[in-house]
Amino acid sequence: MRLPVPEVGCEVEWVAEHLAGVCRDRPHRSSRWTGTQVAADAALDAFDVTGYARTRNEVWPPARRGASGLSPWIRHGLLTLPRVHAAVDGPAEDRRKFRDELRWQEYARHLYARLGSATGAPLRRLPMSQLGPGDGSGVEAGWDRSMRCVGENLDELERDGWLVNQTRMWLASEWSVRRGVDWRAGEDLFFAHLLDGSRAANRLGWQWTIGAGTSKVYGFSRSQVRRRAPDLCASCAHRHDCPIEDWPDDPEFDHIEPDPRLRHDPDPSATAGPRRVDRRSDPDTVWLTAESLGDDDPALAAHPDLPVVFVFDHSLLDRLRLSSKRLVFLVDRLAELGRQRPVDVHLGDPGEVLAGRALATTFTPVPGWRRLARFLSMAEVHPWPWLERPRGGSLASFSAWSRSR
Repeated sequence: MRLPVPEVGCEVEWVAEHLAGVCRDRPHRSSRWTGTQVAADAALDAFDVTGYARTRNEVWPPARRGASGLSPWIRHGLLTLPRVHAAVDGPAEDRRKFRDELRWQEYARHLYARLGSATGAPLRRLPMSQLGPGDGSGVEAGWDRSMRCVGENLDELERDGWLVNQTRMWLASEWSVRRGVDWRAGEDLFFAHLLDGSRAANRLGWQWTIGAGTSKVYGFSRSQVRRRAPDLCASCAHRHDCPIEDWPDDPEFDHIEPDPRLRHDPDPSATAGPRRVDRRSDPDTVWLTAESLGDDDPALAAHPDLPVVFVFDHSLLDRLRLSSKRLVFLVDRLAELGRQRPVDVHLGDPGEVLAGRALATTFTPVPGWRRLARFLSMAEVHPWPWLERPRGGSLASFSAWSRSR
């Protein structure tokens, strides 16, 4: 189904009219983030890395936080990792720590590019006997909102579509380590709400919490809240009888034989995509995806005069049931782009919509793009803007990946 191009300022109404049937909630936008190139550029220009190493893990009150908040724009290619890496400047230790976090994002992308949907298979899992009565079927099986350290952060997730890294670990640990609920159910809930939600980074974070790649789980206890968010602890209804007073016991996990590709990539060139533009014929359309929507998308930048096509995958969205704020964020960018050049927006099957078009596009290291690329007419494929191009060495852990560069 071809949809009208969204108008700037009417993005929520556009989602309500055309995409409400695939959302999990009433159409609304994040109270903090706008998905435009203008907003992304302004945020990067305004970011001051000074103090980042010391304050990046602060939680409450929000004024104490040193986290950059750039991740939603990075996730959707409005800011590329190479651009952000090059732009950050400031004290050496803060700059080093921030760039190291960017490399964690790159590591997650390398892992997903190599394993694809196999990253959804558990690298470690709880025996079924340890799964509690909330085994993922309940919306909040692993969280108790009456704890302020949980409730305040879930409110922020649902309202803004974002969490600082520290609270992502808190919530993931409470869900999977202490309460013993399947991490994949919690990861799905995060993915539904996070503006920066990706199967690459989101899955990596949850699996890291249960010790995949380190064999050591991340435990969540009251001491961390007192250190990073003391006001939450002091005003909590459980302050005199805290359910996370003590460090959680390490659960017993079933051993799962790792995918052999974690240790070695048999075809790193296929994982990484082309090194230079692969031109086969003259393109007539630029195909953009949610992975790469910014002005720096190589195919978009190479063809300023060609129309753009973007397809909301109906069956995928119907299955995922994302929060509407995630879709509004994407529509923000489509409305902005529609003021600059012709944009063709569809809701349907991408394979059917794109069939017969001579596409200029950017190689995208995710399973959906690879699947479609096999049978679409790819007139011109541009390289993905890697921060560090994938190689064939071990991805079993971040440190192993760092050593194998």
